[in-house]
Amino acid sequence: MKVLDNNLKITQAPDPEPKGGEVLVRVHAAGVNHADLLQREGKYPPPPGASKILGLEASGTIEKLGVGASRFMQGDRVMCLLSGGGYAEKVTVPEAQCIPIPHNLSFEEAASIPETFLTAYQSLFLIGEIQPEQWVLIHAGGSGVGTAAIQLARQMDAKTIATSRSKEKLEKCLSLGADVVINAESGSFAKKILEATDGHGADLILDFVGAPYFAENMESLSIGGCIIFLATMGGGKLEAFDLRGLMKKWATLTGSSLRNRSPIYKGKLIEEFSKFALAHFESGMLKPIIHATFPWEKAEEAHRLLAQNQAFGKIVLSVYSVGA
Repeated sequence: MKVLDNNLKITQAPDPEPKGGEVLVRVHAAGVNHADLLQREGKYPPPPGASKILGLEASGTIEKLGVGASRFMQGDRVMCLLSGGGYAEKVTVPEAQCIPIPHNLSFEEAASIPETFLTAYQSLFLIGEIQPEQWVLIHAGGSGVGTAAIQLARQMDAKTIATSRSKEKLEKCLSLGADVVINAESGSFAKKILEATDGHGADLILDFVGAPYFAENMESLSIGGCIIFLATMGGGKLEAFDLRGLMKKWATLTGSSLRNRSPIYKGKLIEEFSKFALAHFESGMLKPIIHATFPWEKAEEAHRLLAQNQAFGKIVLSVYSVGA
């Protein structure tokens, strides 16, 4: 089969064979993520035993079932959460990490869901234990995870504050259902958040920036609130950290990633997410937000666009033109 290597050249690799409990998926589309850029730089290697081929999410059709795999049939349309291997014509994946594609979604739309929506769902529901009427601060509101988090929080009747450095992205966040938007380019955001929440602050904060936002995140946090770190794009080391701030606010600080979680954990997460979200995708209450779709052969252009942080929502690779 053909694959894209870390230098984004099309090359050949042996066809993968599904092991027990796995399925072989012929890939039609793959989602592009910042983790792919980090892996290319040698900063985010795949977990032991995982494919070294880029790609943490893909969609396609079931081509072959491994021993013991019984949830799907050959030809079924699925979207998959992967530890690697999505930038290829074929990929093997535990069947528990596959989700049936709603009838109203294309392969490209489906490929943009697993990594982003599952990350947002894990953060809001499993870690943050989101409740109706809570205030949720979502940094990088125009990112793939950000656009997913806004929609998921809305389904729980929570109130969302989205930040971005782009006026255009903020307007689109409002159209997705964000209650308040804040331009992070204009300086301090903590004061604006406290004003928007009548002094209450944010009950949950999803942060991708890290150290540069830490002090203001703490100032913005409500009593008993939780900050969930999903990335450290602005840096991960703090100059100083006064523990008394945590004690004063009964605050919880936690970090999360998805790629290195166990297959058992991923399977349970996907099962819970599917029960909550699939009907909402079918009804249109949840929708994948795609900024651009590139042919598989133009993955380098897709990566350049993602690195510029100009995209609103997801960037997707279409693999239709490769092989049959």
